[in-house]
Amino acid sequence: MLLSSIEGPEDLRRLDHEELDALAAEIRELIVASVSRTGGHLGSNLGAVELTLAMHRVFESPNDIILWDTGHQTYVHKMVTGRANRFEGLRSSDGISGYPSREESAHDWIENSHASTVLSYAHGLATAEASVVGSDRKIVAVIGDGALTGGMAFEGLNNLGHSNANVTIILNDNGRSYAPTVSKLTESLVKIRANPVYMRRQARIEKIAETIPWVGDHVERGIHATKAAIRQMWEPPAFFENLGVHYLGPFDGHDIESLEEAFENARKFNGPVVVHVLTQKGRGYAPAENDPIKNMHDTSGIKAGSYTQAFTETLIKLAEEHRDLVAITAAMPDSTGLLPFRERFPERTIDVGIAEQHAVTAAAGMAMGGLRPVVAVYSTFMTRAFDQVNLDVGLHRQPVVFCLDRAGVTGDDGASHHGLLDMVLFSKVPGMTVFAPSSYQELQVQLTDAVELCTDGPAMIRWSKQAAPSVGEADVGSGLRARKARDGADVCLIGVGKMFADAMAAADLLAESGIEATVWDPRVVCPADPTMIADAAQHRVVVTVEDGLRDGGAGDGFRDLIEASLADTDAAPPKITVLGMPLAYIPHDKPAAILARYGLDADGIARTVRTALGRR
Repeated sequence: MLLSSIEGPEDLRRLDHEELDALAAEIRELIVASVSRTGGHLGSNLGAVELTLAMHRVFESPNDIILWDTGHQTYVHKMVTGRANRFEGLRSSDGISGYPSREESAHDWIENSHASTVLSYAHGLATAEASVVGSDRKIVAVIGDGALTGGMAFEGLNNLGHSNANVTIILNDNGRSYAPTVSKLTESLVKIRANPVYMRRQARIEKIAETIPWVGDHVERGIHATKAAIRQMWEPPAFFENLGVHYLGPFDGHDIESLEEAFENARKFNGPVVVHVLTQKGRGYAPAENDPIKNMHDTSGIKAGSYTQAFTETLIKLAEEHRDLVAITAAMPDSTGLLPFRERFPERTIDVGIAEQHAVTAAAGMAMGGLRPVVAVYSTFMTRAFDQVNLDVGLHRQPVVFCLDRAGVTGDDGASHHGLLDMVLFSKVPGMTVFAPSSYQELQVQLTDAVELCTDGPAMIRWSKQAAPSVGEADVGSGLRARKARDGADVCLIGVGKMFADAMAAADLLAESGIEATVWDPRVVCPADPTMIADAAQHRVVVTVEDGLRDGGAGDGFRDLIEASLADTDAAPPKITVLGMPLAYIPHDKPAAILARYGLDADGIARTVRTALGRR
């Protein structure tokens, strides 16, 4: 097995190209086996095998700085930098992360699992390397065609070109299922442009031509006209080169030898250069190659009985009733449940690419024009557009509905993917209604209410990645009112969203030791139901539970309202404990294990209540 002999990138350089092909096959086998067992990103890594091998043979990591955007395509990078023997623990407790990790390896510079940021990192590092503290290391930024749709990527690209920074940008373009055949003439032109010796000679010829009176002027114009014609006929470099970034390519992303030649040439250019590489997502694994939607980008999908499925079903029903309803997503129509909606209403589905800020402000414009926009994004990605939520939607009191999937503790993908900030942030937007469904049926009701009742301002609904409890009609609330599920004199438990089920389970545990609990499903975090607040204020102990940040979250808001309700009375305020996630970056693990670690399960809630009541 060749892979077992690879302890670092230097070991790749002793292999011939036949051995590299065999190594690529071994790597693909390990990727498929690991992801099948632990979950993770499949198609993107299968497509980046040869690209990664060629890059590590040419550039000398970690001395040369290799940056990835996004980090979900780094499994091969991890394998060839000494971590292949740890892939059994991929995304598992105490195992390696599914993204680059500075704690794991000196080869990992940035954790980067949110897209479109790498060119800004590269600009900053290139600036440092060109300064008195630099050591003239090469900087390589790998970015996918999807990530290049993000506005921040264009900002970074513009500054790289403007500053003439020495950065090699590898554009991993897997937008096509297979790299198109390149003609011999195109291959020749690509090789000529990729040769720095030719480019320097061309520059000298142009400079000489400029010095020749009259004739030189015509020659110069002829050279530029010919170059422009070739560019329009054969290549797509105009965009990059107008920004001051030299363009090389496109190259077959599965031909290691040609990739090495391209990367070697890129090293020799002064200033920024983009190497355009065409790869096949899911390459080498038939189920991924034949997946028409996303080439098995990851192993997620709409699970039966999930909150996402409830969202999908209800959104389609609402769209049939409301002709003005439109759905917006940022390059994730599959994972957010919009594919069935797009099949039914293709003209009312807008995918803006990896551009959450644009999605939000465009939604504000649509609402101003009379539409009812529903924005479906992961909770962790929506925090990138909070300024637009606050000032473009909230300030203008536009009825945009934000549907945040993967809210709270998500687990295996680690710190960057937990949706811990949404309730803290959205509850601070004036006029925002914040819903937190506790069951499959509650999400259906709350989405309908958000569309039909929240017409004077925005609304947000947040739900968990985990399976949704299914309940009967008697266990579903309505409108903006909270629902009391249980009555008890000793303590009041308020369980937000998915944590309502744990609050109910804790009440059962407490009853076994003679402690009777009132349990509320608040349903709406903001504005909170005054009836629930008044009832909680009558208890000696109140415990709120949420799977978002504790500081500034739902429980903090409830506590302020409870204390304010008693401000003009002689009644002593109850002892209020707010349970939630700490202000910390939470590493990957199973969601249940993470929640239990922080006392956010039935046992932990019951333990908190007993402590508050002075019982053990």
